[in-house]
Amino acid sequence: MQSITLEGIRLEVAHIEGPSHRAPLVFLHEGLGSVAMWHQRGRHWPTELCRATGRAGWVYSRRGYGQSDPVADVRDEPRWQGGWHVGRHEPDYMHHEAYVVLPALLQQLGVQNPVLVGHSDGATIALLHASRHPVSACVAIAPHVVVEDVAIRAIAQARQLYEADASERGLRARLARYHADVDNAFWQWNDVWLSEAFRRFDIRPECQSIRTPLLAVQGVDDEYGTLQQLHEIALACPQAQTQALPDCGHSPHRDQPDALTQALVRFLQP
Repeated sequence: MQSITLEGIRLEVAHIEGPSHRAPLVFLHEGLGSVAMWHQRGRHWPTELCRATGRAGWVYSRRGYGQSDPVADVRDEPRWQGGWHVGRHEPDYMHHEAYVVLPALLQQLGVQNPVLVGHSDGATIALLHASRHPVSACVAIAPHVVVEDVAIRAIAQARQLYEADASERGLRARLARYHADVDNAFWQWNDVWLSEAFRRFDIRPECQSIRTPLLAVQGVDDEYGTLQQLHEIALACPQAQTQALPDCGHSPHRDQPDALTQALVRFLQP
């Protein structure tokens, strides 16, 4: 496992080799994702996309996910330890990731003006980062710009499944294959999303500041959001391209990887 250290916290990273004359792709995972979770169903979609677009890539696990260091006291009172937030996440946790952690990570990796490719929470982080920092392009896959009831219902159901099924086929056991501390990964995501304060989460004002080329993609059958997410992005960002994928749920890179790759190749053509 490769890793880098930011202010005493070790983050898992992986590099995908590719040409250096084009901006690299930087992949930002979903709320329960990690470096390893991009590799499913016998495919590693980030590698496939890097090859198809002729670019290098970077993949990393946010704090508390994959093999990265855990969030201390993940279900206790929120507070700060140095430059890191610990305890329960607060509603601005994706803002902190986008405005503080990701810039520091990119600087240490020596990456400038990347193409951000984010999924779900990672897509929201990509949008927030692009609203303040220079990027070559931004791809938001199944983004959350506002909180919808459908997302809350799905996340509440995930909590029930996580707590109720202790078998090897249960949600907790399946997630444990991808995270060194599965409880840390699950609760930092689930607790904040089901908090009352998070219902007011809304990044539409921030999206209005995005000037970079932007592609937003969502599955028509997304169980965590409706196509209203794409509509809101198009209203906030006139330059945005949007694409709804049929026969596709919340994870287009798993449900429709070839269609998603084709869409990004077209979008990123020189």
